[in-house]
Amino acid sequence: MAKIIAISNQKGGVGKTTTAVNLAASLAANDLRVLLLDCDPQGNSTSGLGVEKTPEMKTLYDALLGGVDISETIRPTDCDGLDLIPADKNLVAANLDLVDLPNREYRLQQIIQQIRPRYDYILLDCPPALDLLTLNALVAADSVLIPIQCEFFALEGISQLMDTVDRVRESFSRPLKIEGILLTMYDERTNLARQVAEDLKEFFSDQVLTTVIPRSIRLAEAPSYGKPILMYDPRSRGAESYIKLAKEILANEQRQRQNTQSAG
Repeated sequence: MAKIIAISNQKGGVGKTTTAVNLAASLAANDLRVLLLDCDPQGNSTSGLGVEKTPEMKTLYDALLGGVDISETIRPTDCDGLDLIPADKNLVAANLDLVDLPNREYRLQQIIQQIRPRYDYILLDCPPALDLLTLNALVAADSVLIPIQCEFFALEGISQLMDTVDRVRESFSRPLKIEGILLTMYDERTNLARQVAEDLKEFFSDQVLTTVIPRSIRLAEAPSYGKPILMYDPRSRGAESYIKLAKEILANEQRQRQNTQSAG
């Protein structure tokens, strides 16, 4: 049964889609069955995996609101073991279309359950907003991974998201865990990046992941070729850091399982 991780931050430009695509590819490289759901109307995860948006393509919108079976929206990618449910600009209408529906916050959770047994991991690339699509993703998820750029307003944005996570736990009785806070676009040469990293670690301690994603031209180039960094430049620092991130998440998962078993 798949573990579902929402990758979320309401701030744009923090490396959310880069993380979704490259973590998904790195988990698949560990011989795991992975599904990436593009929940963002911009559809950047879709193009980042080289899937061309055509009018006849079935997308997440069709599964959420068009009555299409979710299995029909799944697309294989060029990465072995990695499937994609694509998104396009039609998903913009989802926030409006969902408003009047009963159990509107549970739509994504309900449709994912049908395909959950097929995968080891399902990653949800959320839009850069705390809207109904993001809320659906957080209600459907087991945990949330928060990419954060080392910049001045980083702490401010993350506390808003933590408040939302708390509200989801209370309002929807979801034991939503924090998968981790991931420092992205990190440039160790700047004092600001180092200072923000220290502040985050002081504030959130062990919720901050050890893996840090460096600022990298190769990482920025890869999406324009429709490839994750592992396929575009497997020897780059960016590729190494996402492989390390996948291993850290897998190790944390194993540790949690062992703790649960020994507690039981």
